[in-house]
Amino acid sequence: MKPEQSVTRYTALVIGAGGVIGRNLIDYLMTLPQWNVIGVSRRGGEDAPKLRYISADLLNEADTQNKLSHLTTVTHIFYAAYQDRPTWAELVQPNLAMLANVVNTIEPIAPNLEHISLMQGYKVYGAHLGPFKTPAKETDAHHMPPEFNVDQQQFLEDRQLGSSWTWSALRPSVVCGFALGNPMNLAMVIGVYASISKELGLPLRFPGKPGAYHSLLEMTDATLLAHATVWAATEPRCANQAFNITNGDLFRWNELWPKIASFFKLETAPPLPLSLATVMADKEALWISMIEKYGLVNTPYDDVSSWAFGDFVFSWDYDFFADGSKARRFGFHDFIDTEAMFMDIFRNLRERNILP
Repeated sequence: MKPEQSVTRYTALVIGAGGVIGRNLIDYLMTLPQWNVIGVSRRGGEDAPKLRYISADLLNEADTQNKLSHLTTVTHIFYAAYQDRPTWAELVQPNLAMLANVVNTIEPIAPNLEHISLMQGYKVYGAHLGPFKTPAKETDAHHMPPEFNVDQQQFLEDRQLGSSWTWSALRPSVVCGFALGNPMNLAMVIGVYASISKELGLPLRFPGKPGAYHSLLEMTDATLLAHATVWAATEPRCANQAFNITNGDLFRWNELWPKIASFFKLETAPPLPLSLATVMADKEALWISMIEKYGLVNTPYDDVSSWAFGDFVFSWDYDFFADGSKARRFGFHDFIDTEAMFMDIFRNLRERNILP
C-alpha cells in the first residue's frame, strides 16, 4: 500500500470578511478540507473550527500592523474590502491605502505567500460613469483616472515584480448573495422593497429610469464568484491575470421584474422613476412593526438595505455586461441562471427569518 499523502494545507486571509463577497467566500473555503481561514473586518465575527476572525481598522497602518503582523502562515490573501466615499475621486486614497497596509504587513512575514486575489468590478471599464463598450473585455483600455480599481491592480503589478507570489483580479458584475449590513447587496434591496410594498398594499413598481427597465444586464452570484476566486488563486495559468466573472446569462428587468413580483405574491404596475433613498427614508418605523408582526429576526433597518445602491443600479439606462469567455478559456465553467439566483436568495432570506 502506498503511504497516505498528507492533505495540502493553505491559509486564506480574507479581507472584507463581513461583506457579501467575503462572507460567501469564507463559506465556500470552509467546505474545502485543505484550507484554514482568517477573516478580517471592522466588526470581526464568530470563530469556528478552521476559522477565526480578526477585527482591524485597515485604514490605520499601525492597527493593521498590530493586528496582522503575527500571521506568518498566510499563503493566500483574498482582498474584498471596500471603503465608500461621496465621489469617485475620493475612493482612491482609502481603498489603495487599505490594500497597501495589508500587503505591506503580510508579505514580509509570510514566507509561503503564494497568491494575492484582488476583487474589482466594472468600474475598471467606466461602467459607473455612463454607457460603456459592451461586451467589456479584460483587454479594454483604461479610462481617464481617478479609478481606485486600476490603482490597486497597478500596485500589485509593481509589487509582484521579482516576487514568488502571483496575483489575480476578479471582475464581477453586481454581486448578489446573503449578507447583512452590506452597502451593495441588490437582492436585499429588492427583497425589502417588495416586502414593504406588500405591507402597504402596493403593487411592485420598478423604481428606476425608464430606459433601465429595458437595458440588457447581467449579475454575479456570490457563491459562483467564490468558486471562481479560489479557482483563479490556485490555477497556475491564471497567474497575474484579470477575469470577468458573471452568471453566464443576460436579462432585462422588464422580463425579470414581474417574476420577482410573483414570488412575493404582488401585482406589478407601470415603472415609476423615484428615489428609493428618498421614499424609503421614513419606513424605519414600519420595518420595526413588521419585525414584531411577522416574528422576524430583529435586524436594524440600516442593515437590511442600501437604498442609494439600489438607485444606482436602477439608473443604468444603458447595456451593462462583459465578455466572460476568458475565464471559460482558462478552465472555469460554472454558471447559474440569474432568475433562479434571485429566487434562491429570496427563499434563503425567508428561511433565515429576515424577510416575511
